Amino acid sequence: MFPTGQLRVTEIFYSLQGESRSAGFPTAFIRLTGCPLRCGYCDTPYAFRGGEEMGMDTIIARVVDFGARYVTVTGGEPLAQAQIFELLTVLCDAGFVEVSLETSGALDISGVDQRIVKVMDLKTPGSGEVERNRYENISYLGHRDQIKFVLCNRADYDWAKQCLTEYSLVSRCEVLYSPAENLLEPAVLAAWILEDKLAVRFQLQLHKLLWANERGR
Repeated sequence: MFPTGQLRVTEIFYSLQGESRSAGFPTAFIRLTGCPLRCGYCDTPYAFRGGEEMGMDTIIARVVDFGARYVTVTGGEPLAQAQIFELLTVLCDAGFVEVSLETSGALDISGVDQRIVKVMDLKTPGSGEVERNRYENISYLGHRDQIKFVLCNRADYDWAKQCLTEYSLVSRCEVLYSPAENLLEPAVLAAWILEDKLAVRFQLQLHKLLWANERGR
């Protein structure tokens, strides 16, 4: 029997995972509505408002219909809705191979079900939201989780390098470096990583290479 909680949902869709360690796997996405941040490079501003109130039973049924083995809950900022914690637990109980949460890192992740794979941003100075980082969240990350830096320029890169050392990130979880679209050339970022021999994963957004900024992809 499903819980009866309601969440505001922007879209539920089936696509290839474009980021993180599970990039390339067919995945069911639940994009929740609302976000307290306004990053300068945000590519989903349509999720800031609107959406549809949807019962948790309906959400789960839609995801199950895709037949996906992987599920990602994203936004917006999923943790901005109180019912998200119950939804994540129900998804874990449903028996998917992996359920992941994409979060900005600005809100408390301590209540997230431990079975969830957390993909958490640390917002760089170039994002315009660096002051919103909740660094205490790092202590709740483990080896299955990932921290993502979206880098806008060399200053962001140097700041992210400092974070690697200050918070011992590589020994805690996987670290992802991504270039902000139209702000930092991917080849330039790749060269910096190789020059400094950083133990991080370089990533591009696979879904954008395939479908540009098409919604629901």
